[in-house]
Amino acid sequence: MTGKHLFIFGLGFSSQALAQRVKGDYASIGGTVRTEEKAARLREAGIDALVFDGESASDAVIAATRRATHIVQSIAPGTAGDPVIALLREALIGAENLEWIGYVSTVGVYGDHGGAWVDEATPPNPQSGRSVERVRAETEWQILGEERHVPVALFRLSGIYGPGRNALVQIAEGTARRLVKPGQVFNRIHVADIATAVAAGAAQKASGVFNVTDDEPGPPQDVVAFAAEIAGKPVPPAIDFETADLSPMARSFYGENKRVGNKRLAADLGVRLAYPTYREGIAALWKDGSWRG
Repeated sequence: MTGKHLFIFGLGFSSQALAQRVKGDYASIGGTVRTEEKAARLREAGIDALVFDGESASDAVIAATRRATHIVQSIAPGTAGDPVIALLREALIGAENLEWIGYVSTVGVYGDHGGAWVDEATPPNPQSGRSVERVRAETEWQILGEERHVPVALFRLSGIYGPGRNALVQIAEGTARRLVKPGQVFNRIHVADIATAVAAGAAQKASGVFNVTDDEPGPPQDVVAFAAEIAGKPVPPAIDFETADLSPMARSFYGENKRVGNKRLAADLGVRLAYPTYREGIAALWKDGSWRG
């Protein structure tokens, strides 16, 4: 699209997949990383990468923000709030050609529902500190969108997997663990499906909440077992969650149990998931060898 400029704050795993997905759709695609080394690598790949550490904003980052027609924000907030709004609010207000904002969040904002279903209409009920920060950041972006009369889409992601980041890697490295907590389920989402969903939201200038998640929440131990079977490796033994040696962060993820619905992806964006369950996703990664990354 001539004259359309996409700028992505936080060119991580998912955002790089998005940038590759929409190449050719924008006159320019840029974004931020934390180091000059990574910026140089991405510039070689055709992405106008700039360094942004969340503590100060260079003139180049300010200029790129003002130039953008489409912005995607995927940098996690902190206790001080969203770093982009904190440092670049004036540039965002002054971005005369801004048409759309996408904020990448997490299904963690829904909190614990005891395994029950939630959907985009379910009110946030954050319980961890990081999820409270996410809800606050979502609100900050919605307020800014209202002020600018620009649509804001909130993309709430479930557990991300894809090339180099999946249970097949853990099986190969011998680090896979089949933690079993009765009744516990998680949703997941392949990185390629994230890119498709955000690209569709940007193209349609969508607004509101979209749960970017697969169709089948399931027990985490089943994913590990499936990956082992696909790879022809022994299935790791079951480990009781209650007695497992886990970091506080790892244990905290099991404190929330819910099934996340994704109706708006198809109904409002027309998105059909390439990998509707972990089985299709893991099988495809194994088949084409991309699981290694």
